[in-house]
Amino acid sequence: MTYALGVAPRANPADAAPAATRDWTFLTNHARVLLCLAADADARLRDVAAAVGITERAAQHIVQQLEESGYLERQRIGRRNHYKLHADLPLRHPMDRDHQVGDLLQLLGAAAPPAKGTTKRSANPRARS
Repeated sequence: MTYALGVAPRANPADAAPAATRDWTFLTNHARVLLCLAADADARLRDVAAAVGITERAAQHIVQQLEESGYLERQRIGRRNHYKLHADLPLRHPMDRDHQVGDLLQLLGAAAPPAKGTTKRSANPRARS
């Protein structure tokens, strides 16, 4: 089989990338940790770390940074932690400040918690019967 100009078609752009550029992704580990905790607010950091592909210590550090920045709130319940996500806060980068964390989570298919002061009932006024 011959190809135009002797170049074979490439099905996947990632396959064509040099090996040195295959080690980055579009989402940071911070975003991935947020996605995990949005999906399961009672998740153990050991499980979050495994899902993200980082060490447990790195997951602890990320959660600490997210807490210090106000994006997460940790509540100790017995021997476990429960995480409350503040999805109404803006994203950190100046180019993204017009968007909230909840927008990112929604875009990526995670269920963001309702905004402060809203409930499922108040979100749909027709549902009141």
